[in-house]
Amino acid sequence: MAHPLYDVKVKKIDGTATTLGEYEGKVLLVVNVASKCGLTPQYDGLEKLYENYNRRGLEVLGFPANEFLAQEPGDNAEIAQFCRMNFGVKFPMFEKIVVKGEGQHPLYKHLTSAITKGQNKPGEDFDAKMAKYGANPDSKEIRWNFEKFLVNRKGEVVARFMPNVEPMDDLVVSAAETQLK
Repeated sequence: MAHPLYDVKVKKIDGTATTLGEYEGKVLLVVNVASKCGLTPQYDGLEKLYENYNRRGLEVLGFPANEFLAQEPGDNAEIAQFCRMNFGVKFPMFEKIVVKGEGQHPLYKHLTSAITKGQNKPGEDFDAKMAKYGANPDSKEIRWNFEKFLVNRKGEVVARFMPNVEPMDDLVVSAAETQLK
């Protein structure tokens, strides 16, 4: 029986309707992204991770969101062009969704319920930095752009990484490699 995560309906950035069932049997790194954020250069690392591990079964899935200081103001066509032109993004991108609060997409309800707190970069406390923007460290909600969720081949959320953990950081890479074995 397929995991409920695979029933989640999404739309690709070109508007094509699909479900996450399209990626069943793959390891997924699901990331909420934004084009006008200080963390936007993480697109480079996400693309590198995708290029390095896609043949082994890793899919990086980008979900634009505008919940954090309106840092993803563009429409889907503008976002797709920005990602392609500035970062050469080839990994799957999806339509802009709501990742926290009222109207939260079912995908993010599932992800944030599965693992309520992300791993920080060693020696850093991202929650302390985000407190000045009103982020509640005890909340299971997404803290900021570029928070990452790792999903195993069975559709189970196995790790969550705070936005300050770069895609090519050993925390992410080693967790992905473990799931790809």
